[in-house]
Amino acid sequence: MHRNVRVEIDTAAIAQNVKNVVSTFDTYDYYIGVVKGNAYGHGMGIVKTFIENGINYIGVSTLDEALEVRALHPDIPILCIQPLDLEYLSLCLENNITITLSNYNYGKQLLDLLALAKNEKHTLKVHLKLNTGFNRLGISSKEQFEELYDALMAHSSIELEGLFTHLATAGVLDSIYDEQIARFGELTHTRDISKIKIVHIARSSTLEFHDKIEGVNGVRVGLLLYGINQTFRDYRGLKGKLRSLKDARIKKKLALSPTRASSELRLKTGFALKSGIIEINPIKQGELVGYGGGARAGKDGFVAVCPLGYSDGLSLKYQGSDVLINNKRYPILGVINMCLITILVDEQVSLADEMTLLGEGIGLKETARKLEVTPYVAMSSIAKDIPRVYVKHSSDDSIAGSTNRISSDCTKEQ
Repeated sequence: MHRNVRVEIDTAAIAQNVKNVVSTFDTYDYYIGVVKGNAYGHGMGIVKTFIENGINYIGVSTLDEALEVRALHPDIPILCIQPLDLEYLSLCLENNITITLSNYNYGKQLLDLLALAKNEKHTLKVHLKLNTGFNRLGISSKEQFEELYDALMAHSSIELEGLFTHLATAGVLDSIYDEQIARFGELTHTRDISKIKIVHIARSSTLEFHDKIEGVNGVRVGLLLYGINQTFRDYRGLKGKLRSLKDARIKKKLALSPTRASSELRLKTGFALKSGIIEINPIKQGELVGYGGGARAGKDGFVAVCPLGYSDGLSLKYQGSDVLINNKRYPILGVINMCLITILVDEQVSLADEMTLLGEGIGLKETARKLEVTPYVAMSSIAKDIPRVYVKHSSDDSIAGSTNRISSDCTKEQ
């Protein structure tokens, strides 16, 4: 990309997040680092940092993502969480990619296909997904689970390596979490699931709130690794005490399982979208900017233009958000077109300066609230073709500290 735009990833911050998660929740055997959506916008180059600091399995959404990770890391186990078309089964076998079986008919077709192939060279690893209430993917029938469990366990070319489900809520003030855990037990109680190597149920949003579930030895971790943790309810002050009493009544009425009221996790985001400035022009109070006069200057100043726009993952909702230039906030006047945004600045800003749109003083949660999306959407929406530059900041206390540049390649660290 021949423009001064990049996503800068602080590998020191991400490494510390991984260590904190693994050490805080240290009773699991398998920590599945989820890197769907281009590793939540961080680029697959971050997988190296994950592995070096305690992640021992990688979870992806698509076969393309799986093959991208495999090209960089020949030995790390990789689970493709979404079902794959069976025509790509040979690619999975050749690249040691674990597949998800989430549908009864798909499972029968898989068994028939492998029976015809009689492939003795490779063993296909499979994780069986159960639908316990999310109602998107997974086996919902106890009889179908039992049949598939028996067939997979007996097949010489298949290893039923994993069993999992996906939880719809964090389960703090609703009964859905408890209902799904109970449903998991109902579906599986007639079979010895301790024979399965990895049982994973918890995800980032449930890991912080709930104790480990009996019989579960794996956890899928996404947002926590990237420095985004859950928001715990504030029970301080009079309003907090009233909220606490109300919440306690809800928990008692629904007979909810206990949840933690706070987290010891100390996390830090390491994601920053940065850009150079390509032009600065004066503007008078009241003058219009952009197509249809979509924005108006509220005071005299200057319009700084940066080479970012819709095609880079920005939306009109960024209008009115702040950016950071020289540690000072300035408002975005407008997302003008495919590749330009305008910012109202003052005489202190020059063409030599750099603008930060996400991260480093512009919090991801803050931006996500402005955009009315989750932090995951805010990060993963940034176009993949913007280079991911991996740096290691010298200070653990400040993301904005001095850095050592590691790599400007969007797929690997050197």
